[in-house]
Amino acid sequence: MKKLALLLFLLNVSFLFAQKEISGVVKDNTGNALIGVNIIEKGTQNGVSTDIDGAYKIKVKEGATLVFSYVGFSKLEKAATDAVINVVLSEEGGQNLDEVVVTGTRTAPRSNTTTALPIDVLSSKDLTSTGQASFDKALQYKIPSFNTVQTPVNDATSLLDPYEIRNMGPSRTLILINGKRKNLSSLLYVQTSPGRGETGADISAIPTDAIERVEILRDGASAQYGSDAIAGVMNIILKKNTNGGSVTVRSGMTSEGDGEMLGVSLNNGSTVGEKGFVNYTVDFSKVNLANRPGKVDAEGDFNDFVKINPAAYGSYINKDNTLGGTDITGMTEAQKEATFSSYQGSADYNAKFATINQGNIAGRQAVDDFLKEKPDGGNINGSPETASAKFLVNGGFELSDETQLYYNAAYVYKKVNSFANYRTPYWRSIKNPFENASISDWSTSEAYPTYLKDFFGNGTAASYKGYVPTFTGDLNDYNATLGYKSTKNDWNTDASITVGGNTQTYTVENSQNRSGLTDPITGQNIYQENSPITFKPGGTSFNHVVGNLDISKVLSDKISIGFGSEFRTETFEVTEGDKVSWEGMGADSFAGNRPENSGKWNRYNLGAYFDLAYDVTEDFLINGTVRYEDYSDFGGATVWKLSSRYKFLDDKVTLRGSISTGFRAPTLHQIYTQKSQYSFVPGEGIQVSGIINNVSPQARQLGIDRLDAEKSTNITIGIGAKPMKNFNFTIDYYNIKVEDRIVLGDIVPTTFGDVAWFENSFDSRTSGLDVVANYNNIELGTGKLGFNLSGNITFQNERISPVKSNNFSATLDALMFTSRPETKWILGANYEVGKFGFSLNNTYFGKSTFKQAGLDSNLRTEFTPKIVTDLGITFSATDKLTLALNVNNLLNVLPEWKFKAENAAGTAILADPAQVKNQSNLITFNQRYSQMTYDGYHFSQLGTMFNLSLNYKF
Repeated sequence: MKKLALLLFLLNVSFLFAQKEISGVVKDNTGNALIGVNIIEKGTQNGVSTDIDGAYKIKVKEGATLVFSYVGFSKLEKAATDAVINVVLSEEGGQNLDEVVVTGTRTAPRSNTTTALPIDVLSSKDLTSTGQASFDKALQYKIPSFNTVQTPVNDATSLLDPYEIRNMGPSRTLILINGKRKNLSSLLYVQTSPGRGETGADISAIPTDAIERVEILRDGASAQYGSDAIAGVMNIILKKNTNGGSVTVRSGMTSEGDGEMLGVSLNNGSTVGEKGFVNYTVDFSKVNLANRPGKVDAEGDFNDFVKINPAAYGSYINKDNTLGGTDITGMTEAQKEATFSSYQGSADYNAKFATINQGNIAGRQAVDDFLKEKPDGGNINGSPETASAKFLVNGGFELSDETQLYYNAAYVYKKVNSFANYRTPYWRSIKNPFENASISDWSTSEAYPTYLKDFFGNGTAASYKGYVPTFTGDLNDYNATLGYKSTKNDWNTDASITVGGNTQTYTVENSQNRSGLTDPITGQNIYQENSPITFKPGGTSFNHVVGNLDISKVLSDKISIGFGSEFRTETFEVTEGDKVSWEGMGADSFAGNRPENSGKWNRYNLGAYFDLAYDVTEDFLINGTVRYEDYSDFGGATVWKLSSRYKFLDDKVTLRGSISTGFRAPTLHQIYTQKSQYSFVPGEGIQVSGIINNVSPQARQLGIDRLDAEKSTNITIGIGAKPMKNFNFTIDYYNIKVEDRIVLGDIVPTTFGDVAWFENSFDSRTSGLDVVANYNNIELGTGKLGFNLSGNITFQNERISPVKSNNFSATLDALMFTSRPETKWILGANYEVGKFGFSLNNTYFGKSTFKQAGLDSNLRTEFTPKIVTDLGITFSATDKLTLALNVNNLLNVLPEWKFKAENAAGTAILADPAQVKNQSNLITFNQRYSQMTYDGYHFSQLGTMFNLSLNYKF
């Protein structure tokens, strides 16, 4: 009995000592605590992060090795022999090749030196140092292959801006939060702008202060993560700090005195009981309107909206299908021209066109008078007013020594106020002048619908100055994950469920429904003078539920495996607008969702993958993944990936490469969206057109096929080197072929009116080079200087197959393939001395080329290369208080564009100032968008911006 008791005691002691708790503090070489340092038990997924005081606590097995890593610092390994291990990390700066990453592998985490894939790692410090107000704009000035810009033509696009990696559009970059898929936005971009026809996750909704680091995998990863990962994966890792927190107050404005910004953010964390933690962020911000309208060209506006050409014979004269008493019904255009020629000079002709000329003179005067008062035509272009509230929590607790429950949740509310194009008085004339000779004075009530002076004036004709419809968008975005991790017998299991959604509702004010519909009983107008001026045009929503099961194990020092499955269900809904918002012409500027275009649609998919990593030697790694997914609406897809890495010269040089296939399922937005929209048509002003979806009766009658998945082939070859302690660089070549690319085509005339539709239209190829280099810890005086250079060069980005239907214009081709800079470079320098830190970053935006709608086919437009300089200064007043000043676009560099000739005919156009002016008016809406053009974008049009922030740690 005593022997049995002794045996049980020894087993108990053995079990107690099977795991041990290690604690300590991590600091830099100046003695400052480092927040968010990753500490991982080597060869496992067991890890923690340091809190605000640099402290950590972790339970590990006997004989374990701890790996300490932090962006900008050298990785350090320590044997877990003592209960307290304090660590000092030496600063390397920039992208560290030894940084441990969890993205891009389904087996054990690896460092950048041992991974076979190109991965950028940005810390929270990197993001906040840009001085940018939102997460997506911070990435714009940190990652060369990442591009986003605020569009000057807003509407629903004002709620979130399209972004992309490697010119592939927002739909082809998968966004993860702590390794779990984030929901898509419910917004589908339908404007003629970059990202047209696509949707993406709203990354601007994520509060920057909640982010510990961002890992960006610049490689196709559909085999590892599923649909949408053709261009790459962005994994946002949330903070886990548990001791103390900080509050940040931000303010700013542009050099023009507008765009004022004020924000406050709180990040804090604490332990929960003995085995849990929670970290939370609360962020409130308000950004005022920044307006950058152009000066309207009076002649252009007169020609587009007022002038009646005396040489015209169309609808202005042929009211009864006669011309000078001659029946022209059934005549060819040539016969009509001949009849018109014989009609010229007659008394009837002279009388009619004398009236037309009289009206033209009066109309031109009306245009001049209005633009004298409002040179910008009343337009409000630029950055809209935005208010947002963001809440995020990240936490977990240990159920036992081998099991853990984790969770995170976020909710974001955003309200945006923007404006449609100003409806000038002469846009809304009641009749053409030749029909009413008394209209010789456009300031009288005879010139406009009588009710307009009551709606948008004080009841007198002189008070009516036109109107500008306003657009208000309310956005709600949420996501939450609950998961369970366990490690038993060296098997790592991760089971989780994720929910997420995005809802947008719209309000249009200061508008009207100008439809000429009449009540069949009373014969009175339903709208026009009886129209409301506020409309609820409906909205959209998207949500998903995702279940994940991931299992991995390090089988030996050479082989690691991972496998798992994912179930996802998605729902997309278009909410019907009020009847007054869609009936007839609908609300002017933004018609509501019609009942037949509204509804709710759902699908689900099931996926499974297997991943095998084989370390042939300590230096040579081979990694393979295969995945199968099956969608309820279009079937299945099998994709694979093979990657490899080889290190040599004492790990100073790493060769890496991968080849993979991928897919992207069409989004529910692309399958089911059907709507009417207002858009600018060069030379014709604002017109209404439509989109029909691929499952509609109209699509069947037009012979339009249903959408299928895009398929891709990705090749990446790269080298990473760390020839000396303070210098490292990576160079990666990529080549991406996308087959059956899904695009929203041009609007074309059909039996159902002027419409556009989605289709698997063609194949494309994108190739280029990514470069990242860092040289740091250069002693200068009593401080340290560091340099970083990163760049992206596009070699090829073009269509490589015929277009399926003849509805893909040069405009759409340019927006998809040449609208982003063909090269982009970021050169930065930082210097830290005493309590001060200085940073100077120069971002080079290369040439962008456009073929705007309405532009002569013999011309193109090019945005000239520009360098935007950002200056940052930080002052650590105390250990707890830090002040930061950022001057973005220090030299007030603004976008510039110019015409380029495609051939001799284009050269002739450019030699004629009158034709140049006409072409310029066509693509800038008569100079309303003179800085950016109506369709073209390069970088921010707001000029210099000043930002001041105060951070207090407690």
